[in-house]
Amino acid sequence: MRIAVMGAGGVGGYFGGRLAQAGHEVSFIARGKHLEAIRAKGLAIKSPLGDANLTVRASEDPADLGQADVVLFTVKLWDTESAAERIRPLVQKGGVAIPFQNGVESIARIGKVLGPERVLGGAAYIAARIGEPGVIVQTGPIARLRFGTTHPAQKKPAEAFLAACKDAKVDAELADDIERVLWEKFVLLVAISATTAVTRKTIGVVRTDPDLRWLLETVMRETWTVGRKRGVALSDDLVAKTLAQADSFTPDMRASMAADLEAGGKLEAPWLSGAVARMAREAGIEAIANRTIYAALKPYLEGR
Repeated sequence: MRIAVMGAGGVGGYFGGRLAQAGHEVSFIARGKHLEAIRAKGLAIKSPLGDANLTVRASEDPADLGQADVVLFTVKLWDTESAAERIRPLVQKGGVAIPFQNGVESIARIGKVLGPERVLGGAAYIAARIGEPGVIVQTGPIARLRFGTTHPAQKKPAEAFLAACKDAKVDAELADDIERVLWEKFVLLVAISATTAVTRKTIGVVRTDPDLRWLLETVMRETWTVGRKRGVALSDDLVAKTLAQADSFTPDMRASMAADLEAGGKLEAPWLSGAVARMAREAGIEAIANRTIYAALKPYLEGR
């Protein structure tokens, strides 16, 4: 299968690397020192699930890579529209893009650029990062993909990609209701990102302090409420299950947005707590906790 990875960071680098390891034709779009290292030394994966050193094709310009059957779209949320425009040459003859990003709006955002028939929905579950240029480091044992169609014509490429993942021994699922899947992850992601970023502390601190635990649960419940208002089939007990999931994390865990904040980088807050606050207002309700956290993070959105 011809696969392109738009954004060779932790998520794209790991899963693209595993697919390449299984013999699929995988190309990576990267930049800067990361691209230079991949070209010079290959792509390395360091993981509890097994290390790998791979010789792969990489470029800064997607137009150099020819056509793709599937594009794994894994850029940061602020780059979504510009990156979607850049991958147009990869999918113009029938390929599809699967965004494995944070948030719940990627399908619509990318679809406005490429056309809705070109975009599936996807959710990635992994803790991975660029350890150094050319090296992807996974922490923890979970590496899972869930994706689903948004258009009848996508059934064949979705099934083909599922088969490719199984061939690569990647834990993958073709979900019947991808919107529900995205919102279930969103309820957790918004809460972890919001609380660990605004406090500059780990989830261990957040979940054991009574006031911070209240904030964690309130952010979850607001996000759940907005999803239900939008017609998403979220279960009645989702918040309780999601809070239990947060309790299962290692105490030193924190969201990538908290790390971005500490490093002086840009933040995805407009598409996380900011999106919950915006969608709540559109539904005629308020999400006070999410709105407050977004306001507190707003001065740091563009980084230092």
